[in-house]
Amino acid sequence: MALLLKGGRVVDAATGIDDVLDIIVRDGVIACVGKDLAIPKGETLDCAEKVLLPGLADIHVHLREPGMEHKETIASGTRAAAHGGFTAVACMPNTDPVTDSGSKVRFIAERAAVEGVVRVYTIGAVTKGSAGEQLAEIGDMSREGAVAFSDDGRGIQSAGMMRIAMDYVKRFGATIISHCEDESLSGGVVNEGAVSTRMGLPGIPALAEQLMVARDIALAELTGCQLHIAHVSTAGSVALVRDAKARGTRVTCEVTPHHLFMDENIIIGYDTNMKINPPLRTAHDREALLAAVLDGTVDCIATDHAPHAPHEKELEFEIAPFGTTGVETALSLVNTHLVATGTLGWTEVTSLMCHGPRKALGLPEMRLEAGFPADITVLDPEARVEVAAEWFVSKSRNSAFAGSSLLGKASEVLVAGRWVLRNGKVVV
Repeated sequence: MALLLKGGRVVDAATGIDDVLDIIVRDGVIACVGKDLAIPKGETLDCAEKVLLPGLADIHVHLREPGMEHKETIASGTRAAAHGGFTAVACMPNTDPVTDSGSKVRFIAERAAVEGVVRVYTIGAVTKGSAGEQLAEIGDMSREGAVAFSDDGRGIQSAGMMRIAMDYVKRFGATIISHCEDESLSGGVVNEGAVSTRMGLPGIPALAEQLMVARDIALAELTGCQLHIAHVSTAGSVALVRDAKARGTRVTCEVTPHHLFMDENIIIGYDTNMKINPPLRTAHDREALLAAVLDGTVDCIATDHAPHAPHEKELEFEIAPFGTTGVETALSLVNTHLVATGTLGWTEVTSLMCHGPRKALGLPEMRLEAGFPADITVLDPEARVEVAAEWFVSKSRNSAFAGSSLLGKASEVLVAGRWVLRNGKVVV
């Protein structure tokens, strides 16, 4: 059966389209994009006043399975992703056990094939157990489909270990994703500065991130390995990436919505949902991140979706775990703070949330063009979202944006032509 998406604003940076158009989908593939299209039989969805985007991709999520299913599962996490408008996610390896072998990559792929409702790509660990001491089974994981390698959650402390890893990963044409944190300088729980002093909490200095960003850029230049910097949070970090790109270094980076739209002042109330690693930084850092988004230094927006059970976050600030959920609020936050304010257009959003993420990890391209898989995100830009506990599909509710009123919400999502979201509700 054919599907006609009728009369929506179709936007795609890859094709240069930004117009009111129709899209016909047949057999999971986009058959035609144009004006005044019709189908003799099938389903028609009226998309008037809605925005149609290539399927969004989030390349930094924690699905928690195996080992931490009380926080999230592949089933619940991919449904949360669909709820937020994403058609693809890449999951980090800091599971229990750590995803550091081919058999563990295969387990996730097999579970995702049965339980997942969006495309799931697996990121393997760089070192065994993400302990930073011995190289993990990179070749074995690559053969099983790992799309990149990271010890996310911990920075690889040894420069020598990172050099060996880059030399090896380069042979497989893959990307290393770096969690940049020099642990000899960190150990705190919030950004180091006036706010940490006022709160009486140990701080994490910006330098702990920036030193490792500089180190890993230098190693990428030495080895020629493709490097992606996860969750950049400081003005100094984006300046280093900007300079490296100008030199032709193979480096990309991501920024999270919480680092883009919040700063350290919001943590003064000791809400553990605001306890994030890297921590929320200064207003100056936040402004520098936004400037880096606008000038193209930042390649993509990724959520670092990090679900935790309520009993884990309901602890004292110093001992509660780091992390906030993100896949369900990201698109609404971008619409509220960037598009609705005129800071960015939808064309730029498709670069940051569709094409940029996929290009950074070498994932299959998605376009709103005939012949491409029908992975499509439909957004109602005027829908109101009240971020409350009952609204979430994720198993966890630890959102830094809980209580916010946002503008814009994914209303429909197609993955390979199959509905996974209809009228704002997950349907599979």
